[in-house]
Amino acid sequence: MKKHLFQACVALAMLAGAGARAEPPAGQNALAGPQVRVDVGGRKLNLYCTGKGSPTVLFEADAGRAGWDWSAVLPAVAARTRACVYDRAGLGASDPIIRAATVANASKDLSFLVRNTHLEAPFVLVGAGYGALVAQQFTWRARGAVAGLVLVDPLHEDALPADRAARLAGVLACLNAVEQGQTADGCAYPASGINGEIGAALAAAQAAQARKPTYWRARASELDSLDTSAAQVRSARKPFGDLPVVEVAQAQAQAAAITAAVQQLLDKLN
Repeated sequence: MKKHLFQACVALAMLAGAGARAEPPAGQNALAGPQVRVDVGGRKLNLYCTGKGSPTVLFEADAGRAGWDWSAVLPAVAARTRACVYDRAGLGASDPIIRAATVANASKDLSFLVRNTHLEAPFVLVGAGYGALVAQQFTWRARGAVAGLVLVDPLHEDALPADRAARLAGVLACLNAVEQGQTADGCAYPASGINGEIGAALAAAQAAQARKPTYWRARASELDSLDTSAAQVRSARKPFGDLPVVEVAQAQAQAAAITAAVQQLLDKLN
C-alpha cells in the first residue's frame, strides 16, 4: 500500500479552518432528508450526488453514522468532480437492516447501489473509521473500478476497540429506552469533528434519527458484528499495489484536512 504523507499540507489546511465557526456548509440541508432512494435487492438505500466530473468520489461514514457526516467536505470536492454520499442500511434515510450489519454485507449493498444507479467508474473511496473497512472491502470486490482510497482514522481488523462490548451494551440500553418511548443520557446522535457547523435542518434530522429503534438496531448490529467483519476483511486483504492510498490520522481528522487529502489524491489522478 502506498501511503502518501502530507503532514505540511494537512497542518496548513487545519490552520486555515481553525477560525471562528461559520454558517453550516453549503448544501447541508439536502443531506438532512431522503434524496434518491436506490433499490439494492428489496430494500432501498438513500443516495445523494452533487457535482460533475470523473472520478466519482464516494464517501463511507464511520460506524453508526449517516452520509450527512460529510457535509463539510462535500462542497469543495463537488466543486471539482462528482461526489456522492449514501446511508448504510438502518442509518439516515435508508431502509432498516434485514441482516447482520457486517462489512461484507455493506460492501455488497454498495456494489448494488453503484450498479443500480449507473454510477460510472473510476471511483475514489473516502472512508472514516469503520467506513474505511467497508471502502477497502469494496475496493477488493470492485475489480479495478477504484482508482484511489482516502482512509480517515481507519479502523483495522486486528485492532478492534477494546471497549466494544461496553459500547454495545450502551447502544442496546438506548434501543430499549427508545422502544419504550423514553429518552436516556448518552442516546443522542453523536457529534463529529468532520461535519463542521450543524444547521437547524440537520440538527432536527439527527434528533429524529436518535428516536428511531431502527437506528439503534443498525448501530447495535454493526458493533455486535465487528468480530465477523474483522474476519471478513482479514480474509479479503491483499496488497493494493500501485493504487494510491492516502491516510489521515485521528489527530488530523477534521474537514479541512480530509478535503486536502481528497484534493491531493485527485491531483495525482488527473
